[in-house]
Amino acid sequence: MPRLTEGTEPVGEFEGSGYRTPPQLVQRFDGQVIQLPPLLYQAVLALKRQSARAADRGADSVLARTAEDLSTRTGRQFAAEHVVFLLDEKLAPLGITTYSDGSQPAVAKANPFLGLRFRATVLSERATWFLSGLFSWLYHPVALILCLTGFLIAELWVFAMESPGQAMARVMADPTGVLIVALLTLASSAFHEMGHAAACRYGGVAPGHMGCGIYLVWPAFYTDVTNSYRLGRAGRIRTDLGGVYFNGLFVIGLVLVYLRTGSPVLLVAVLATNMEIVQQLLPTLRFDGYYIVADLVGIPDLFKYIGPILKRSFLRRPADQRLDALKRWPQLVVTVWVLTVLPALAFQLGLVLSRMPELATTAWRTAVSLAGDATADDSSVLAAVTSGLQILFLLLPLVGALLALWQLSGLVVRLVRRRRSPSGEQERASGGMRPRMPVSFLLGGLAVSTVLAVGGSTGQTKAPRTAASVRGSAPRDPRDDEYELIFEGLR
Repeated sequence: MPRLTEGTEPVGEFEGSGYRTPPQLVQRFDGQVIQLPPLLYQAVLALKRQSARAADRGADSVLARTAEDLSTRTGRQFAAEHVVFLLDEKLAPLGITTYSDGSQPAVAKANPFLGLRFRATVLSERATWFLSGLFSWLYHPVALILCLTGFLIAELWVFAMESPGQAMARVMADPTGVLIVALLTLASSAFHEMGHAAACRYGGVAPGHMGCGIYLVWPAFYTDVTNSYRLGRAGRIRTDLGGVYFNGLFVIGLVLVYLRTGSPVLLVAVLATNMEIVQQLLPTLRFDGYYIVADLVGIPDLFKYIGPILKRSFLRRPADQRLDALKRWPQLVVTVWVLTVLPALAFQLGLVLSRMPELATTAWRTAVSLAGDATADDSSVLAAVTSGLQILFLLLPLVGALLALWQLSGLVVRLVRRRRSPSGEQERASGGMRPRMPVSFLLGGLAVSTVLAVGGSTGQTKAPRTAASVRGSAPRDPRDDEYELIFEGLR
């Protein structure tokens, strides 16, 4: 008997969206959120109601009653064959429902271009729920104002009264100091993730698990806050800003300990945390700044609009259906984002590539020198470990830039082949990984971001046919062609 797949839940309207017709959300059994036009969402609700009421009446009865229910709810006439089409051609391939004969669909998880790979859970959903509850009170307005005030005072005191630059020069010459700074930076990144989870719980929805994976070549932390899409615009933006807010709290703690101990290592850790905050607020890669812009305008994936905006702005072609589906002010914001970010990314990528020989030569010489120091007879184990970390920080950005160039060339080859192939099938656009990367990987990340932008502009979903347009009996609504968008909320 046709039914919703086990664990799939209709969520409702995407609040604060930037679309003229607000889309509806369905959370699939594996946690992924799927955006549907109103017609398909009504079909999901009708199937859920009728499969529960007619559990012992067979598939034909469920299909017929679902068609009647759908006709009543939408004011359009649907027959059982239309429901069969909606299930078999649209909803079952997304994993939302079974096929019309009751068979289970084979569903592949979203695999975004240059997304987070080799993910492993560090904290379960239950552990994340418990720990986020310990910190969610920090989002109470009074606590929020006090903490932000404390952060500003700490920042002004450090940069006005102390000298982080001199502290860095001292710490970099001490293997123990370098290792402590690395550990504190790691702790700051982990606390950053807890900020996203706590903000999600404060909004009234449960955060998912926390874990780590590989983003390109670098380990990255993430928190599953897909449930934040159940919140309104303010709740989603609070979740986006939760990470840098907790970085600010981490800075307050470092300054308080510094006042007690006077250790220059803590000043360097404050500087590193500030650099992490700045990096996360960049709206280029899928950092927190990118998601702040996306949630502000109510569009989960900005990269998919790069192609349409460039065609309209530079090729003077009429706006396609994807742009027409957006409200006026989100169109304006996304256009400014594309026309500002894309040239900046191209410039940064060109700068990295033009200086690649010089960077590679300097990095290799420094790595050889560090390796020689680490293997010297009088070298300690701690000095060897520190040298190894420094070598890793030097080489990984170069590896990331080379890999980005390799994937960019592969993308160009695929685009050429697709242009020549009349039956080439477009890839589905997918949204959101929000990885955490150390500042030392920023150059490599900026190169990757240009590749992400190109990939997002070419990975458009094919517009499907509706049941009415195929069967020819139900009146057709052009809004039915606003197709689904599959995305995950990994911050």
